[in-house]
Amino acid sequence: MTTPDPSREPEPTKPAGTATTPYKDRVYRSPAGVVGGVLVLALVAWLGIDAVVVGEGRTPWLALATMLFLAPLVFAYTLRPALFVNDDRLRVRNPLRLIVLPWGQVASLRSGFSNEVVDDSGTKYQLWALPVSVRARSKAARQEARAARAADGAGRSGAGRGRGGAGVPGGVVGAADLGAGAALAAGGPHRAETDQAMDELRELHERRQGEPGAQGEVTVRWAYEIIAPAVAGAVLLAVLWGLG
Repeated sequence: MTTPDPSREPEPTKPAGTATTPYKDRVYRSPAGVVGGVLVLALVAWLGIDAVVVGEGRTPWLALATMLFLAPLVFAYTLRPALFVNDDRLRVRNPLRLIVLPWGQVASLRSGFSNEVVDDSGTKYQLWALPVSVRARSKAARQEARAARAADGAGRSGAGRGRGGAGVPGGVVGAADLGAGAALAAGGPHRAETDQAMDELRELHERRQGEPGAQGEVTVRWAYEIIAPAVAGAVLLAVLWGLG
């Protein structure tokens, strides 16, 4: 499940000819990933600090090295992933990379076992901030099937009443079914939340891919602030274990 929130990061102003005021990105994150990451980091900190305080011999050093190795990785794969979207570009913040794709460079947005964006060169980038939930898709499919059956039942009940009241005993149920069918018609088909987010992105891509402000080059930057401490922790662990 994802929740869009306003970005707190400073954003540039739009190019000349499009607007003169600053604009904000729309942000998509996975609440389940954020909650899970906070809990795991709290557990790592609790066990690690306890080992540093009460441990003996090499134990405090092993605990420090383990925390240095695990904390950046847990943060990267749970709290860091986010998707920043505006009229000009798609900014994908994955665990170890930051990818900026102007809409003019986006070829397609795909949904399967994972959600992906594909640029004009055919390179695929996974959207970690929009994880696919098979459970959510199944739940949405069941809701849509129930609403469709309710709408179908409402139609049959209405047809029975129209033939001289033969369907009067079922009239009360038919009215409830008619309400369910009307709700389906008003709200559209049931969709998992990440699938709805992908639909929004596809719609924005269709509107903006040809605009002058949505052109440019795809840029990719590695998250060395995550990689460096994790590597340092791994090296320190290896040295400590090697020393026996």
